[in-house]
Amino acid sequence: MRSARAASPATAVSHAPANAPSNASAPAYQTARPRPQLHISGFDPRAAGGRQTLKMELRGMPDDCAPQLAIQLQSELIPNGASRQQFVRAADGSWRPAFVEFTSRNKEHGQYQISAEVLSQHAGLATRRWECVFVILVPRLDATLTEIHRIFLSTHKNVRVVAEDASIARVSAQGGESLDIDVTARNAGIAHVNLDAPQGKVDMGFSTIAWDEDLIEIAVPRSAPVHPHPSTAASFVNAAPEAGSQRQLRLFALDECVLGRFELVDPEADVLLQHFGEGSPEANGLTRRLSGRHAVIRRAAQGSGFEIEDVSRYGILLDGVWPGKNKPVRLRQGMRIEMSASIKGIVVLHVSAIMPHGVILHRLDQGAHAECLFLLAPNCHPGYPMPSFPATPQAAALPLILHHDGGFWHLDQLTGKETALAPATSLEKLSRMPRLMRFASEPYPESWIIRTGAHDLHSTIAAQDMHTA
Repeated sequence: MRSARAASPATAVSHAPANAPSNASAPAYQTARPRPQLHISGFDPRAAGGRQTLKMELRGMPDDCAPQLAIQLQSELIPNGASRQQFVRAADGSWRPAFVEFTSRNKEHGQYQISAEVLSQHAGLATRRWECVFVILVPRLDATLTEIHRIFLSTHKNVRVVAEDASIARVSAQGGESLDIDVTARNAGIAHVNLDAPQGKVDMGFSTIAWDEDLIEIAVPRSAPVHPHPSTAASFVNAAPEAGSQRQLRLFALDECVLGRFELVDPEADVLLQHFGEGSPEANGLTRRLSGRHAVIRRAAQGSGFEIEDVSRYGILLDGVWPGKNKPVRLRQGMRIEMSASIKGIVVLHVSAIMPHGVILHRLDQGAHAECLFLLAPNCHPGYPMPSFPATPQAAALPLILHHDGGFWHLDQLTGKETALAPATSLEKLSRMPRLMRFASEPYPESWIIRTGAHDLHSTIAAQDMHTA
């Protein structure tokens, strides 16, 4: 029986202080930069043949890459054949892990490849791409755990057996020095892997199998801008107002989206709200009871989701209750947002959907026929297939809009095809897009009409198309 080392690989290299004198004879490994690697963990051979989730972490990535990286995975084992996830850099420089599901159900035994492509695309930075390919073992139905371990360890020479909550970690196997296995033990307990035990007697105490795959950077040729029409605010407008609904879908992609009073000159907010009386907006009257900065919607500080904060003079009501000023409250699907707290019915919003990458708000007051709001996280792709989320029938009937690579995209939920949205984009072939809708360069093109003296909204769109061409 042979015991493997119990030290963490992270402690193997020591770094000299910043003010230490240079030494020409110092070993090269002391100054070598870490190689970009994809750390894969969570593989459990005992669950082989069913559904599993792999945890993927980035290590050793260059400091000058984008703060948000996309990873595209392709394999026969992944539902729908492909999956797209996002890596986001934390404040301490580490990367938030990504998780991918795979299933080997009804697959013939053998090794199946999973190809991974990591892409760095950010405004002002050169596009960079890294690739790697790794394999997942699908064992025979009658395979013992001993056979599964031997086959897997023989194909992954850099396997690490990590025993959380363990003070003793031991690996014994045939082959002498032919296996390179790191064992990490922490806290209290025992982790023991014996590959020479009788069939079906492999003992694993709170352990998972993990390994590193080197990411190879691929030269990316210079190309045109990622998005043909970069923007952080836009709208879908009715190109023929006399032929149907007047509703406009207003799109915003901001870290903090400010809701406030509609002003033609120097507005303080991003989402400009007016009170509607008898079906038409009223610039004065009750609209003046909205603050220039009334509320802020942003990603929740803790975990996923979004939150709203009252920053106004007149207050807001959330499901009929005033939350207090400057006290963020997490949004939930179905929540009723009223502005303001003293006079009801000025502006009433309904949280129709909370998606992984944004929020959809519908108006419940007289302005319901006029506008619907998409508040999206900027440069955020939820992946495909996108996780399911609760939504009202109103929101489910709307197109799925994303913002990444600097602009707005339409995502076809059936095929995963993404179409860049620009004033010249034809929307007739896009699923769930009303035929009469057109993409406008501004979130409030009607204010453009007032400022410029244009005759109608149709001429506004035509002018934008000509400008784009």
